Amino acid sequence: MKKTIIRSAAALTTALLTLSGAAAVPAPADTSIVVHADKPGAVINKNVYGQFTEHLGHGIYEGIYVGKDSPIPNTNGFRKDVVAALKSLHVPLVRWPGGCFADQYHWREGVGPQSQRVVRINNNWGGVPENNAFGTHEFFELIDMIGADAYVNANVGTGTVQEMADWMEYMTGDQDTTLVKMRKINGRDKPWKIAMLAMGNELWGCGGNMRPDYYADLYKQYASFVHAKPGERPLLIASGDSDKDTVWISTLLKEVKPGMMDAISMHYYTLPTGDWQHKGAAIGFPESEWISTFANTLQLDGFIKTKVALLNAADPKNKVGLYVDEWGTWYDPAPNSNPGFLVQQNSLRDALVASTNFNIFHKYADRVRMTAIAQTVNVLQAMILTDGAKMIKTPTYYAYQMYIPFQDATMLPVDLKTANYTLGKVSVPQVNVSAAKTKAGGIVVGLTNLDPNQPASVSIAIAGAKPGAVGGTVLTASAMDAQNTFDAPDAVHPVPFSGATVADGKLSVTLPPKSVVVLDVK
Repeated sequence: MKKTIIRSAAALTTALLTLSGAAAVPAPADTSIVVHADKPGAVINKNVYGQFTEHLGHGIYEGIYVGKDSPIPNTNGFRKDVVAALKSLHVPLVRWPGGCFADQYHWREGVGPQSQRVVRINNNWGGVPENNAFGTHEFFELIDMIGADAYVNANVGTGTVQEMADWMEYMTGDQDTTLVKMRKINGRDKPWKIAMLAMGNELWGCGGNMRPDYYADLYKQYASFVHAKPGERPLLIASGDSDKDTVWISTLLKEVKPGMMDAISMHYYTLPTGDWQHKGAAIGFPESEWISTFANTLQLDGFIKTKVALLNAADPKNKVGLYVDEWGTWYDPAPNSNPGFLVQQNSLRDALVASTNFNIFHKYADRVRMTAIAQTVNVLQAMILTDGAKMIKTPTYYAYQMYIPFQDATMLPVDLKTANYTLGKVSVPQVNVSAAKTKAGGIVVGLTNLDPNQPASVSIAIAGAKPGAVGGTVLTASAMDAQNTFDAPDAVHPVPFSGATVADGKLSVTLPPKSVVVLDVK
């Protein structure tokens, strides 16, 4: 038998589409979708595509910031390759300095000459020294470089109200006060703008192991001393529950007036096994952990639905958002790595987890107005991995890239009927989807086929609009754990999609197995 070697992602995609029947007459659809362009919903806030970077492992040091004297090409200490990649991703917002690290972070230790900054042990992540070389000025320089907004997490666990109020004045003050003079001496004349300010992080756990009633009182105290000019106050975020829990959100909605609280956070991590002691491997996993990963990540839909119902009952005027400001996959740490650095490889599976979560977030666009994946570089479900001077973009990076048209687009409700993908006793819907009307007036449809073995034949009708032409991109590969490596940095990346046609006012689409597809419908 003559052996055929597929040498590129584009050729691989073509081969997969051909095998699935996309090049032939489409088979009867096993998935049907109606996109309701006639019933537009809420705007999908661009901040749903936010990022999270914490003082954790090599997330900042070596990942984003290498210092001015590094042989790695940099601008004022910031890696040129990473900055360019993040800028191309249209990152709308970055959360910093944590995470658990936020509640041990004292901002004064991270300003002034770097050689004179305080060195402490990072007790949350790896027990290694933190030299505070990356502080307030460096953070705002980073977001200016990539064109993002600032989400700052204040220290409630080991900090004080006065420390938070002073930090706010240092960052945003524009009068001739001692703290503003200090900022100017340290190199910044004009005040910075803060889009969002959170009061602590996971106060039920690493932030202080508090009771929700106690935190509600603390939150109100902290929020009372956030001083800003009219129209310039950042959105104020209270720390809420994780996973299915609702006691924190219920307490906050009862104890804090909506005008004092703009959002409540929630956290949710996807573990293949659901067991924090043995989470599962990032690569080399069996199909049983492929399907369990998606069964677990799909639970987020129900968790959000429950919390949104509580918000709707307590806040019918929709003043308080639900911000999923930590989410993503969490696996066992990479072999031979510091377990406190949360190093893991990123594969095609992660890209499908990302697109599946995007589709969930869009469904609740009226309340879910901000999310932040954990984390941007070298930590957990990262966009980017670095090794010395080398850098690669992960499959998750490309999922974010493909979904850029959804930023600030108007959500369009969808009706979905799809077959199930089943393995043993575990079953999940084969296809998930979301749709939106872009700012340019077109319709964009995001589709994920979770079945790693079978294509999905999809019929899409658009109520209220007649599709003309359709194009798009696809992200797929031959292996469930296909990944980009420093030796093969482009093994997994999006290519043009040819598996969609328009006939009789409907779209016929064949999704390759284990794929993300984003359609651009004219």
